[in-house]
Parts: sequence; structure tokens; C-alpha cells
Amino acid sequence: MNPSSDGQRLFIGGTWTEPDDGHYEVVDPATEETVGWAPEASRDQVRAACAAAREAFGPWSRRTPEERAAVLGRAADIIRGHLVPYADLARAETGATTGTARGMQVGVAAARFRRYARVEPAEWPIAPQINEAGPMGRAGVMGALAIRQPVGVVTCITSYNNPWANPAGKVAPALAMGNTVVVKPAPQDPLSVYRMAEALEAAGVPPGVVNVVSGRAVGVGEAAVDSPDVDMVSFTGSTAVGQRIAEVCGRGMKRQLMELGGKGAAVVFDDADLASAVAGIGTTFSFYSGQICTAPTRVLAQRGVYEQLVGQLARYVDRLKVGDPREPETVVGPVISAAHRDRVEAYVELARKEGATVVAGGERPALDRGFYAAPTLLADCTNDMRVAREEIFGPVVSVIPFDEEEEAVVLANDSDYGLIDYVWSADVAKAFRVARRLRAGGVGINTVGRNMEAPFGGFKKSGVGRDVGSYALHAYGEVQAIVWPG
Repeated sequence: MNPSSDGQRLFIGGTWTEPDDGHYEVVDPATEETVGWAPEASRDQVRAACAAAREAFGPWSRRTPEERAAVLGRAADIIRGHLVPYADLARAETGATTGTARGMQVGVAAARFRRYARVEPAEWPIAPQINEAGPMGRAGVMGALAIRQPVGVVTCITSYNNPWANPAGKVAPALAMGNTVVVKPAPQDPLSVYRMAEALEAAGVPPGVVNVVSGRAVGVGEAAVDSPDVDMVSFTGSTAVGQRIAEVCGRGMKRQLMELGGKGAAVVFDDADLASAVAGIGTTFSFYSGQICTAPTRVLAQRGVYEQLVGQLARYVDRLKVGDPREPETVVGPVISAAHRDRVEAYVELARKEGATVVAGGERPALDRGFYAAPTLLADCTNDMRVAREEIFGPVVSVIPFDEEEEAVVLANDSDYGLIDYVWSADVAKAFRVARRLRAGGVGINTVGRNMEAPFGGFKKSGVGRDVGSYALHAYGEVQAIVWPG
């Protein structure tokens, strides 16, 4: 084990290193008890991690794709073999239910390492081109090849809502492409990411290929972004922080992949299967306690089903068991912190002032301890209300009525965000027609499910770039053209 007697160590250049700036407490949001002590890295230690990744880049990038894939496959097996203890830690750090921690956090992480243990072609022939004689040379046939090359050193800054799947979705494709990484986990729950580093170390990742540095200080993230050794930044988090990171990347011409905020619109037409729509929208209340950027938090309901949909969603909320995530019957656990709970509650109070009707929830659950926010349904909303425009990142859904298809499209697109929207309709042709008009990186039709080979990313302020599946290999790669006379 790599935690010291006083807390977790950093992972820099293949060495478990005591942090210069001590440790800080990681708190279980369900019990408010101490989960462990996370290391606070200094700026110098972050720079050392970036330098270690730079030094390791050459040898790692020259390994064959098959060799790199074998390491990722072994990591997947190790993570899967430690599913229960890893999930127990994730549950304690995040407040996720046991089922979510096992299936959607650790289980998805193992699956992502397994996915990128599959070697894919990195070269594509380009059709020969016949050139006439001219200033560039004699007439001839020019052959060409496009080759996907690694970017270099990638800083991966990950979100608190999923300390396993989110970093795995960055680290696995980055390593598969031959990059090296410096992972800066969210300060609320970094201990799980150190367990991931242990798994990768045991799987045979060479020193410096994977580095993990954590801390609550803003300077930790800043040093990981502005280091001259870093070629790319992959960030998941708020749009505001993403904009600041993008400014730094722009000055240094660093590549960037940004998965930012969302305010997903769920368009529900009169002919929709309401049971399906309610189940899909209901995941906002329960899944990660609404702390997920892809949640359908803004429901646009056609007038003919508006009252019925609101009633069914209210009954859905009333059936949800809020409480200790360790209990098997619990559906909704806590949010990540007291401060975030207060933020969610402030939005609900704002909704009341703006004229929305609190149909369900709205009051803090009567629990002795823990950072619990009640699943809350808001009706009689308009699209100009702040609760309909700003990302709350909690178990709150706003319902807005509309009359015709054109109005639904206009309302859905009237947002700063564009990550994932949803359409429910029995008319598949209409659903696809509407989906193509939505300014969002993804659209779910009659589902909130995902295809894990489909590109993922956002329009507008929801992000830059695409990852998942083969698209992640492109995201963490550069394309090189090689041309020769045929």
C-alpha cells in the first residue's frame, strides 16, 4: 500500500512521494466522517511530474501499440479484480450508491481500459494524386499516407462526480496512443485515482508514464496546465474553469479537449411514451444525485401532455428513497459537499422567487448527517429563468411547456450549452428531424442510454473536441502526412 502513516503519497516518476504541502481531509458526504488524507502537492512537485512525463514520453511512444495495449489489458483485469474495495472507496468519497459505484464508476473504468487494449490501425492510405509538371517539380503520381501520432505529455484534469470512469476515459486512450500523462484529480475525491495509479503500476506502466498529483490549491492545477513540458490538456468540469484553462492553452498553442457544462433539454411530444420519458428524465434525480452534465434537467413538454408529465414526474420523485448510499434500497445519495448542497438549495429558492412552482421536493431531507439535497421538480417555468438557463448540477428538473415543434426547437437551442439533448416521440421521423436541428453534441431519441463508440462532446459552451471510442484516439493524437512519388 502506498499511503503513508499520515496519508496518501503523490505518484511522480514512478515513485510514491510525500507531498511538500502536507495533507488535507477527504470527507464522506453521506456521513461527514473522514475517508482519508489526500496529498497537497507543491507547484515544484507538479512541475516535476510534468518533467517525468516528458522524459518517459520517448520510450513509451516508441513501444509498439500491442505492447501498450497489453499493459492496459492487465490494468483492466486488476481493476476488475479489486471491484469491491475500489467501489467501497469511491462510494465513501463521492456519496454514490453501491450499485453506481460498482457498475458506473469502477466497472466502467475497467471497461474503458479494456476497450483501449484493442489495437486499431493508425495509418490510412490516401488516394494517389496525378500532378502536372510545374514549379513544385516534374509531372508524376504522388502517394500519401496519413499517420496518427501521439501528442506528447497530456495533463488530465478530472471531475469529482466520477473519480474512476472519468480519468479512465482520458488516461486509457492517451496511453494507447503513446502519450504520457499527468493526472490532477478533483480535490474532493482524489484517493480513488491513486488506486488507479497503483493498478497501472502493477500492470507494468513504466516510471513517468503515469503521474498523479492532487491538491486543493488553485496553483496545483495551474502548474499542471502551464508547464512547458505539457503539450495537451484534457479537462472535465465547469465552463468557467474550462475557459480559464483554454486561455492558457491558447497562449502556449497546447492542444485541448474540453468536456464542460450542460443543460440538457428533454423535448417530450404529445405522442411520446410517457413512461419512457419519465424514467429517462428521472435519472436526473437519482443518478449521481443529479451531479452529471448529461442529465435532462430542462424538460420541454408539449401542452397536450404537460400536466400528465408533471404529475407522473412528481409521483416518480415521491417514490425515491433518499438516504445512506450503503443501504441497498437507497436511490438518491448525498451531493458532494455542504457548500454544493447550499448551492442547489439556493437555486430552488431562486426558482420560487422567479415564479416557478415546486411540485415535489424543495425541502432538505430530514437526515441527521450528510449533505443531502432533495430531488426537486419545478413546474410553470419559462426558458428565461435562471433555473432553466444555468447548470445547477443537482437533482433539480425544470418543466417548460411548448405548443408546436418549431417552438420546441427554438426553446431547446436557446441555451449557452449544447452537450446532450433528448427527444421523446412515437413518430421516429419527427424525432430524427428534430434531433438534427438541435445544437447539441449528442441527442438521445426515446432514451438516455449511450453508445460507447459514439463521439462525445459539446457544442457552444459545453466543450471543445470529441472523445469516446475511436474518437478518443483521434483526440489524443496528431495526424501526420507522409508523401512520396509513386
